[in-house]
Amino acid sequence: MAKRPNQVNGDHREAELANFIREEMKTILKQWEEFVSSLPAARRLNEEEIRDHAEDILRRIASEIEEPQSPEQQEAKLAQCASQHGEERQKHQFTINETIAEFRELRSNVFKLWREAAGSLDADKFEELARFHESIDQALAESLQRYSSRKELHTKLFHTTLMAAPDPTFVLNTDGQFIFANRATEELCGYSHEDIVGKDPFALDLPFAGEMREHLEHVLETGKVHRGELSQAFPSMPGNRFEFVLAPVHDGAGADEEGRQLAAVVGVWHDITERKMAEEKEWYNANHDLLTGLPNRRLFLDRLEQEIKHAARSGESIAVLFIDLDGFKEVNDSFGHEAGDRLLCYVAQRLKSCVREEDTVARMGGDEFTIVLTGLQETKNVGEVAKKIMGAFTAPFQLREHIVHSSCSIGVARFPQDATTAEALLRSADQAMYNAKESGRNRINFFEAGKSGTFLH
Repeated sequence: MAKRPNQVNGDHREAELANFIREEMKTILKQWEEFVSSLPAARRLNEEEIRDHAEDILRRIASEIEEPQSPEQQEAKLAQCASQHGEERQKHQFTINETIAEFRELRSNVFKLWREAAGSLDADKFEELARFHESIDQALAESLQRYSSRKELHTKLFHTTLMAAPDPTFVLNTDGQFIFANRATEELCGYSHEDIVGKDPFALDLPFAGEMREHLEHVLETGKVHRGELSQAFPSMPGNRFEFVLAPVHDGAGADEEGRQLAAVVGVWHDITERKMAEEKEWYNANHDLLTGLPNRRLFLDRLEQEIKHAARSGESIAVLFIDLDGFKEVNDSFGHEAGDRLLCYVAQRLKSCVREEDTVARMGGDEFTIVLTGLQETKNVGEVAKKIMGAFTAPFQLREHIVHSSCSIGVARFPQDATTAEALLRSADQAMYNAKESGRNRINFFEAGKSGTFLH
Protein backbone atom coordinates (compact mmCIF):
# COMPACT_ATOMS: atom_id res chain seq x y z
CA MET A 1 0.00 0.00 0.00
CA ALA A 2 1.40 3.43 -0.90
CA LYS A 3 2.51 5.48 2.07
CA ARG A 4 1.10 8.95 2.49
CA PRO A 5 2.97 12.08 3.54
CA ASN A 6 2.54 13.72 6.91
CA GLN A 7 3.49 17.34 7.49
CA VAL A 8 5.09 18.26 10.80
CA ASN A 9 6.60 21.74 11.31
CA GLY A 10 6.85 22.22 7.58
CA ASP A 11 8.75 18.95 6.92
CA HIS A 12 7.18 16.05 5.09
CA ARG A 13 7.54 12.58 6.55
CA GLU A 14 5.51 9.41 6.49
CA ALA A 15 3.08 8.65 9.30
CA GLU A 16 4.05 5.08 10.10
CA LEU A 17 1.25 4.43 12.58
CA ALA A 18 -1.42 5.68 10.14
CA ASN A 19 -0.09 3.38 7.43
CA PHE A 20 0.14 0.51 9.90
CA ILE A 21 -3.52 0.90 10.93
CA ARG A 22 -4.66 0.84 7.30
CA GLU A 23 -2.47 -2.08 6.31
CA GLU A 24 -3.29 -4.17 9.38
CA MET A 25 -6.98 -3.20 9.54
CA LYS A 26 -8.20 -6.79 9.15
CA THR A 27 -5.93 -8.09 11.89
CA ILE A 28 -6.83 -5.27 14.28
CA LEU A 29 -10.56 -5.69 13.69
CA LYS A 30 -10.40 -9.49 13.90
CA GLN A 31 -8.79 -9.39 17.35
CA TRP A 32 -11.13 -6.65 18.45
CA GLU A 33 -14.23 -8.52 17.22
CA GLU A 34 -13.15 -11.64 19.11
CA PHE A 35 -13.10 -9.56 22.28
CA VAL A 36 -16.43 -7.83 21.62
CA SER A 37 -18.07 -11.16 20.81
CA SER A 38 -17.24 -12.31 24.34
CA LEU A 39 -19.24 -9.47 25.90
CA PRO A 40 -22.67 -10.54 27.17
CA ALA A 41 -24.52 -7.82 25.22
CA ALA A 42 -22.88 -8.87 21.94
CA ARG A 43 -23.92 -12.51 21.98
CA ARG A 44 -27.16 -11.77 20.20
CA LEU A 45 -25.58 -9.58 17.50
CA ASN A 46 -24.50 -10.58 14.00
CA GLU A 47 -21.05 -9.83 12.57
CA GLU A 48 -22.13 -6.54 10.97
CA GLU A 49 -23.71 -5.30 14.18
CA ILE A 50 -20.63 -6.25 16.19
CA ARG A 51 -18.30 -4.40 13.85
CA ASP A 52 -20.65 -1.39 13.76
CA HIS A 53 -18.57 1.77 13.03
CA ALA A 54 -15.21 0.50 14.30
CA GLU A 55 -13.52 0.40 10.90
CA ASP A 56 -14.76 3.89 10.06
CA ILE A 57 -13.48 5.18 13.40
CA LEU A 58 -10.05 3.65 12.80
CA ARG A 59 -9.78 5.06 9.29
CA ARG A 60 -10.67 8.52 10.53
CA ILE A 61 -8.13 8.21 13.35
CA ALA A 62 -5.48 7.15 10.82
CA SER A 63 -6.31 10.23 8.77
CA GLU A 64 -5.93 12.44 11.86
CA ILE A 65 -2.53 10.88 12.69
CA GLU A 66 -1.43 11.46 9.10
CA GLU A 67 -2.64 15.05 8.83
CA PRO A 68 -3.13 16.59 12.29
CA GLN A 69 -6.27 18.72 12.53
CA SER A 70 -7.40 21.42 14.89
CA PRO A 71 -9.50 20.17 17.84
CA GLU A 72 -12.63 21.45 16.05
CA GLN A 73 -11.76 19.65 12.81
CA GLN A 74 -10.87 16.46 14.64
CA GLU A 75 -14.11 16.59 16.64
CA ALA A 76 -16.18 17.04 13.47
CA LYS A 77 -14.32 14.19 11.75
CA LEU A 78 -14.96 11.67 14.50
CA ALA A 79 -18.29 12.94 15.83
CA GLN A 80 -20.66 11.24 13.40
CA CYS A 81 -19.25 7.71 13.38
CA ALA A 82 -18.38 7.70 17.11
CA SER A 83 -21.78 9.12 18.08
CA GLN A 84 -23.56 6.53 15.94
CA HIS A 85 -21.49 3.84 17.60
CA GLY A 86 -22.57 5.02 21.04
CA GLU A 87 -26.20 5.20 20.01
CA GLU A 88 -26.14 1.69 18.52
CA ARG A 89 -24.48 0.25 21.60
CA GLN A 90 -27.13 1.78 23.83
CA LYS A 91 -29.86 0.45 21.55
CA HIS A 92 -28.39 -3.06 21.80
CA GLN A 93 -28.32 -2.71 25.59
CA PHE A 94 -24.58 -2.61 26.04
CA THR A 95 -23.59 -1.38 29.44
CA ILE A 96 -21.40 1.70 29.68
CA ASN A 97 -18.66 -0.56 30.99
CA GLU A 98 -18.88 -2.76 27.89
CA THR A 99 -18.76 0.26 25.59
CA ILE A 100 -15.70 1.62 27.37
CA ALA A 101 -14.11 -1.83 27.24
CA GLU A 102 -14.48 -1.83 23.45
CA PHE A 103 -12.43 1.34 23.11
CA ARG A 104 -9.90 0.13 25.66
CA GLU A 105 -9.46 -3.09 23.70
CA LEU A 106 -9.20 -1.20 20.41
CA ARG A 107 -6.52 1.07 21.88
CA SER A 108 -4.65 -1.88 23.37
CA ASN A 109 -4.73 -3.97 20.17
CA VAL A 110 -3.37 -1.16 18.00
CA PHE A 111 -0.64 -0.28 20.51
CA LYS A 112 0.54 -3.87 21.07
CA LEU A 113 0.54 -4.81 17.39
CA TRP A 114 2.34 -1.61 16.40
CA ARG A 115 4.87 -1.90 19.23
CA GLU A 116 5.72 -5.42 18.03
CA ALA A 117 6.07 -4.20 14.43
CA ALA A 118 7.86 -0.91 15.15
CA GLY A 119 10.25 -2.06 17.87
CA SER A 120 11.72 0.86 19.83
CA LEU A 121 9.73 4.10 19.84
CA ASP A 122 11.62 7.30 18.91
CA ALA A 123 10.31 10.86 19.30
CA ASP A 124 8.39 10.76 15.97
CA LYS A 125 6.66 7.50 16.91
CA PHE A 126 5.77 8.88 20.34
CA GLU A 127 4.22 11.90 18.62
CA GLU A 128 2.10 9.66 16.36
CA LEU A 129 1.11 7.53 19.34
CA ALA A 130 0.08 10.65 21.25
CA ARG A 131 -2.20 11.72 18.37
CA PHE A 132 -3.65 8.21 18.28
CA HIS A 133 -4.47 8.41 22.00
CA GLU A 134 -6.03 11.86 21.53
CA SER A 135 -8.25 10.58 18.72
CA ILE A 136 -9.31 7.49 20.68
CA ASP A 137 -10.18 9.76 23.61
CA GLN A 138 -12.20 11.98 21.31
CA ALA A 139 -14.05 9.01 19.83
CA LEU A 140 -14.74 7.68 23.32
CA ALA A 141 -16.08 11.05 24.46
CA GLU A 142 -18.37 11.35 21.44
CA SER A 143 -19.65 7.79 21.84
CA LEU A 144 -20.33 8.26 25.54
CA GLN A 145 -21.99 11.61 24.95
CA ARG A 146 -24.58 10.07 22.62
CA TYR A 147 -24.95 7.06 24.89
CA SER A 148 -25.43 9.25 27.95
CA SER A 149 -28.25 11.16 26.30
CA ARG A 150 -30.25 7.90 26.54
CA LYS A 151 -29.22 7.02 30.06
CA GLU A 152 -29.19 8.76 33.38
CA LEU A 153 -25.98 10.75 33.40
CA HIS A 154 -24.82 10.18 36.98
CA THR A 155 -25.83 6.54 37.48
CA LYS A 156 -24.94 5.00 34.13
CA LEU A 157 -22.31 7.16 32.44
CA PHE A 158 -19.20 7.21 34.55
CA HIS A 159 -19.22 5.54 37.95
CA THR A 160 -19.02 1.88 36.89
CA THR A 161 -17.28 2.59 33.59
CA LEU A 162 -14.10 4.49 34.12
CA MET A 163 -13.09 3.34 37.59
CA ALA A 164 -10.64 0.75 36.23
CA ALA A 165 -9.19 2.96 33.47
CA PRO A 166 -5.36 3.08 33.75
CA ASP A 167 -5.22 6.83 33.10
CA PRO A 168 -6.55 9.37 35.61
CA THR A 169 -10.15 9.97 34.49
CA PHE A 170 -12.64 12.23 36.22
CA VAL A 171 -15.85 14.18 35.72
CA LEU A 172 -16.47 17.74 36.83
CA ASN A 173 -19.80 19.50 37.05
CA THR A 174 -20.22 22.99 35.64
CA ASP A 175 -19.14 24.45 39.00
CA GLY A 176 -15.81 22.66 38.72
CA GLN A 177 -16.58 20.10 41.42
CA PHE A 178 -15.72 16.42 41.06
CA ILE A 179 -18.73 14.17 40.51
CA PHE A 180 -16.60 11.17 39.60
CA ALA A 181 -12.96 10.16 40.01
CA ASN A 182 -11.51 6.79 39.08
CA ARG A 183 -8.85 4.94 41.04
CA ALA A 184 -6.01 6.44 39.00
CA THR A 185 -7.31 9.92 39.88
CA GLU A 186 -7.49 8.97 43.54
CA GLU A 187 -3.84 7.87 43.41
CA LEU A 188 -2.85 11.03 41.53
CA CYS A 189 -4.50 13.38 44.02
CA GLY A 190 -3.77 11.36 47.15
CA TYR A 191 -7.42 11.28 48.27
CA SER A 192 -10.14 8.65 48.40
CA HIS A 193 -13.16 8.79 46.10
CA GLU A 194 -15.33 9.92 49.00
CA ASP A 195 -12.96 12.78 49.83
CA ILE A 196 -12.77 13.95 46.22
CA VAL A 197 -16.41 13.89 45.12
CA GLY A 198 -18.25 17.13 45.86
CA LYS A 199 -15.09 19.24 46.10
CA ASP A 200 -13.17 21.27 43.55
CA PRO A 201 -9.36 21.15 43.08
CA PHE A 202 -8.95 24.30 45.20
CA ALA A 203 -10.76 22.75 48.17
CA LEU A 204 -8.48 19.73 47.88
CA ASP A 205 -5.43 22.03 47.70
CA LEU A 206 -4.24 20.35 44.51
CA PRO A 207 -1.15 22.06 43.01
CA PHE A 208 -2.67 22.23 39.53
CA ALA A 209 -5.98 23.76 40.69
CA GLY A 210 -5.48 27.23 39.19
CA GLU A 211 -4.28 26.00 35.83
CA MET A 212 -7.02 23.38 35.55
CA ARG A 213 -9.67 25.97 36.42
CA GLU A 214 -8.58 28.12 33.46
CA HIS A 215 -8.86 25.15 31.10
CA LEU A 216 -12.25 24.18 32.51
CA GLU A 217 -13.58 27.71 31.98
CA HIS A 218 -12.47 27.50 28.34
CA VAL A 219 -14.53 24.32 27.88
CA LEU A 220 -17.54 25.87 29.65
CA GLU A 221 -17.34 28.97 27.45
CA THR A 222 -16.81 27.22 24.11
CA GLY A 223 -18.51 23.87 24.63
CA LYS A 224 -15.56 22.34 22.78
CA VAL A 225 -12.97 19.70 23.59
CA HIS A 226 -9.83 21.27 25.06
CA ARG A 227 -6.34 19.76 25.16
CA GLY A 228 -3.26 20.89 26.99
CA GLU A 229 -0.09 19.93 28.83
CA LEU A 230 1.17 20.58 32.33
CA SER A 231 4.24 19.80 34.40
CA GLN A 232 3.62 18.55 37.90
CA ALA A 233 5.28 15.95 40.12
CA PHE A 234 3.15 13.57 42.19
CA PRO A 235 4.42 11.14 44.83
CA SER A 236 2.22 8.38 43.40
CA MET A 237 3.17 8.85 39.73
CA PRO A 238 6.52 8.04 38.08
CA GLY A 239 6.24 10.84 35.53
CA ASN A 240 5.91 14.59 35.87
CA ARG A 241 4.74 15.67 32.40
CA PHE A 242 1.12 15.17 31.44
CA GLU A 243 -1.21 15.92 28.57
CA PHE A 244 -4.91 16.15 29.24
CA VAL A 245 -8.21 16.18 27.39
CA LEU A 246 -11.29 17.95 28.75
CA ALA A 247 -14.40 16.89 26.82
CA PRO A 248 -17.83 18.50 27.34
CA VAL A 249 -20.87 16.29 27.94
CA HIS A 250 -24.13 17.80 26.67
CA ASP A 251 -27.71 17.06 27.70
CA GLY A 252 -30.49 16.71 25.16
CA ALA A 253 -30.56 13.82 22.72
CA GLY A 254 -30.81 14.77 19.07
CA ALA A 255 -30.61 18.50 19.63
CA ASP A 256 -28.18 20.74 17.84
CA GLU A 257 -25.08 21.55 19.84
CA GLU A 258 -26.20 25.17 20.18
CA GLY A 259 -29.47 24.02 21.76
CA ARG A 260 -27.96 21.57 24.24
CA GLN A 261 -27.03 22.24 27.82
CA LEU A 262 -23.53 21.53 29.06
CA ALA A 263 -24.02 18.99 31.85
CA ALA A 264 -20.49 17.99 32.79
CA VAL A 265 -16.88 17.81 31.63
CA VAL A 266 -14.92 14.58 31.31
CA GLY A 267 -11.17 14.81 31.97
CA VAL A 268 -8.50 12.28 30.98
CA TRP A 269 -4.77 12.59 31.74
CA HIS A 270 -1.90 10.80 29.99
CA ASP A 271 1.64 10.58 31.31
CA ILE A 272 3.88 11.87 28.47
CA THR A 273 7.11 12.14 30.45
CA GLU A 274 8.90 9.53 28.34
CA ARG A 275 7.87 11.19 25.07
CA LYS A 276 8.86 14.66 26.31
CA MET A 277 12.24 13.39 27.48
CA ALA A 278 12.82 11.89 24.03
CA GLU A 279 11.89 15.19 22.36
CA GLU A 280 14.12 17.20 24.70
CA LYS A 281 17.02 14.82 24.15
CA GLU A 282 16.57 15.13 20.40
CA TRP A 283 16.55 18.95 20.67
CA TYR A 284 19.63 18.93 22.92
CA ASN A 285 21.59 16.71 20.54
CA ALA A 286 20.66 18.95 17.60
CA ASN A 287 21.80 22.12 19.38
CA HIS A 288 24.81 21.10 21.46
CA ASP A 289 28.29 19.78 20.91
CA LEU A 290 28.14 16.23 22.27
CA LEU A 291 31.80 16.19 23.33
CA THR A 292 31.92 19.33 25.49
CA GLY A 293 28.20 19.91 26.14
CA LEU A 294 28.53 23.49 24.88
CA PRO A 295 26.05 25.06 22.43
CA ASN A 296 26.97 24.26 18.83
CA ARG A 297 27.10 26.66 15.87
CA ARG A 298 23.35 26.42 15.29
CA LEU A 299 22.36 27.35 18.85
CA PHE A 300 25.16 29.93 19.09
CA LEU A 301 23.91 31.84 16.03
CA ASP A 302 20.34 31.67 17.31
CA ARG A 303 21.36 33.17 20.66
CA LEU A 304 23.57 35.74 18.94
CA GLU A 305 20.66 36.89 16.79
CA GLN A 306 18.50 37.28 19.89
CA GLU A 307 21.23 39.25 21.69
CA ILE A 308 21.66 41.54 18.66
CA LYS A 309 17.93 42.31 18.65
CA HIS A 310 18.02 43.06 22.37
CA ALA A 311 21.12 45.24 22.03
CA ALA A 312 19.56 47.17 19.14
CA ARG A 313 16.53 47.97 21.32
CA SER A 314 18.48 48.81 24.47
CA GLY A 315 21.39 50.64 22.86
CA GLU A 316 23.89 48.35 24.53
CA SER A 317 26.93 46.81 22.90
CA ILE A 318 27.84 43.15 22.54
CA ALA A 319 31.04 41.42 21.45
CA VAL A 320 31.90 38.10 19.83
CA LEU A 321 35.18 36.40 20.70
CA PHE A 322 36.45 33.81 18.21
CA ILE A 323 39.01 31.55 19.93
CA ASP A 324 41.33 29.05 18.26
CA LEU A 325 43.75 26.81 20.14
CA ASP A 326 47.43 27.14 19.26
CA GLY A 327 49.16 23.83 18.55
CA PHE A 328 46.10 21.60 18.90
CA LYS A 329 47.13 19.47 15.91
CA GLU A 330 50.43 18.69 17.61
CA VAL A 331 48.57 17.38 20.67
CA ASN A 332 46.48 15.08 18.51
CA ASP A 333 49.48 13.89 16.54
CA SER A 334 51.65 13.32 19.62
CA PHE A 335 49.19 11.86 22.12
CA GLY A 336 46.18 10.72 20.07
CA HIS A 337 42.61 11.88 19.53
CA GLU A 338 41.49 10.80 23.00
CA ALA A 339 43.96 13.24 24.53
CA GLY A 340 42.82 15.91 22.06
CA ASP A 341 39.19 15.36 23.07
CA ARG A 342 40.12 15.60 26.74
CA LEU A 343 41.95 18.87 26.07
CA LEU A 344 38.88 20.31 24.32
CA CYS A 345 36.71 19.45 27.33
CA TYR A 346 39.17 21.13 29.73
CA VAL A 347 39.31 24.20 27.48
CA ALA A 348 35.50 24.41 27.48
CA GLN A 349 35.50 24.38 31.30
CA ARG A 350 38.14 27.11 31.54
CA LEU A 351 36.36 29.31 29.02
CA LYS A 352 33.09 29.04 30.95
CA SER A 353 34.90 29.98 34.17
CA CYS A 354 36.09 33.23 32.56
CA VAL A 355 32.65 34.66 31.70
CA ARG A 356 29.33 35.36 33.37
CA GLU A 357 26.43 32.92 33.41
CA GLU A 358 24.45 35.09 30.98
CA ASP A 359 27.27 34.99 28.39
CA THR A 360 27.30 32.17 25.83
CA VAL A 361 30.30 29.90 25.24
CA ALA A 362 30.02 27.62 22.20
CA ARG A 363 32.11 25.20 20.20
CA MET A 364 32.09 25.82 16.47
CA GLY A 365 33.88 22.58 15.66
CA GLY A 366 37.43 21.29 15.77
CA ASP A 367 39.47 23.47 18.11
CA GLU A 368 37.40 26.63 17.51
CA PHE A 369 35.28 28.21 20.24
CA THR A 370 33.17 31.37 20.37
CA ILE A 371 31.85 33.57 23.17
CA VAL A 372 29.10 36.22 23.17
CA LEU A 373 29.60 38.96 25.76
CA THR A 374 26.45 40.98 26.41
CA GLY A 375 25.55 44.28 28.06
CA LEU A 376 28.94 45.90 27.46
CA GLN A 377 29.50 49.55 28.29
CA GLU A 378 33.09 50.02 27.11
CA THR A 379 35.52 48.26 24.80
CA LYS A 380 37.99 47.85 27.65
CA ASN A 381 35.54 45.40 29.26
CA VAL A 382 36.01 43.09 26.28
CA GLY A 383 39.77 43.36 26.52
CA GLU A 384 39.68 42.47 30.21
CA VAL A 385 37.68 39.31 29.53
CA ALA A 386 39.97 38.36 26.64
CA LYS A 387 43.05 38.82 28.85
CA LYS A 388 41.39 36.71 31.55
CA ILE A 389 40.95 33.93 28.98
CA MET A 390 44.60 34.22 27.93
CA GLY A 391 45.57 33.97 31.59
CA ALA A 392 43.46 30.83 32.01
CA PHE A 393 45.69 29.10 29.45
CA THR A 394 48.94 29.75 31.36
CA ALA A 395 48.34 26.77 33.63
CA PRO A 396 49.19 23.43 31.96
CA PHE A 397 46.57 20.83 31.10
CA GLN A 398 46.88 17.39 32.70
CA LEU A 399 45.82 14.81 30.08
CA ARG A 400 46.18 11.64 32.17
CA GLU A 401 49.89 10.82 31.99
CA HIS A 402 50.69 13.80 29.73
CA ILE A 403 51.13 17.44 30.72
CA VAL A 404 50.35 19.84 27.87
CA HIS A 405 50.93 23.58 27.62
CA SER A 406 48.58 25.34 25.24
CA SER A 407 47.76 28.91 24.29
CA CYS A 408 45.04 30.46 22.14
CA SER A 409 44.52 33.19 19.58
CA ILE A 410 41.46 35.41 20.05
CA GLY A 411 39.65 37.57 17.51
CA VAL A 412 37.11 40.16 18.69
CA ALA A 413 34.26 41.82 16.78
CA ARG A 414 31.74 44.24 18.30
CA PHE A 415 28.14 45.16 17.63
CA PRO A 416 27.28 47.60 16.22
CA GLN A 417 30.76 48.96 15.38
CA ASP A 418 32.05 46.04 13.30
CA ALA A 419 28.89 44.30 12.02
CA THR A 420 25.12 44.34 12.51
CA THR A 421 24.12 40.74 11.74
CA ALA A 422 25.01 37.47 13.46
CA GLU A 423 26.77 35.92 10.47
CA ALA A 424 28.70 39.12 9.68
CA LEU A 425 29.74 39.54 13.31
CA LEU A 426 30.98 35.96 13.42
CA ARG A 427 32.92 36.41 10.17
CA SER A 428 34.56 39.58 11.47
CA ALA A 429 35.61 37.87 14.71
CA ASP A 430 36.92 34.92 12.68
CA GLN A 431 38.97 37.26 10.48
CA ALA A 432 40.37 39.02 13.52
CA MET A 433 41.37 35.66 15.01
CA TYR A 434 43.06 34.64 11.76
CA ASN A 435 45.07 37.87 11.78
CA ALA A 436 46.09 37.19 15.40
CA LYS A 437 47.32 33.75 14.44
CA GLU A 438 49.19 35.09 11.41
CA SER A 439 50.87 37.65 13.66
CA GLY A 440 52.46 35.11 15.94
CA ARG A 441 49.66 33.38 17.90
CA ASN A 442 48.91 33.70 21.62
CA ARG A 443 47.44 37.18 21.20
CA ILE A 444 44.17 39.12 21.03
CA ASN A 445 43.15 41.01 17.90
CA PHE A 446 40.25 43.49 17.61
CA PHE A 447 38.65 43.59 14.18
CA GLU A 448 39.04 46.79 12.18
CA ALA A 449 37.59 46.96 8.67
CA GLY A 450 40.35 47.19 6.05
CA LYS A 451 43.12 46.87 8.67
CA SER A 452 44.96 44.06 10.37
CA GLY A 453 43.36 45.06 13.68
CA THR A 454 44.38 46.22 17.13
CA PHE A 455 46.47 43.72 19.06
CA LEU A 456 46.68 43.02 22.77
CA HIS A 457 49.23 40.65 24.27
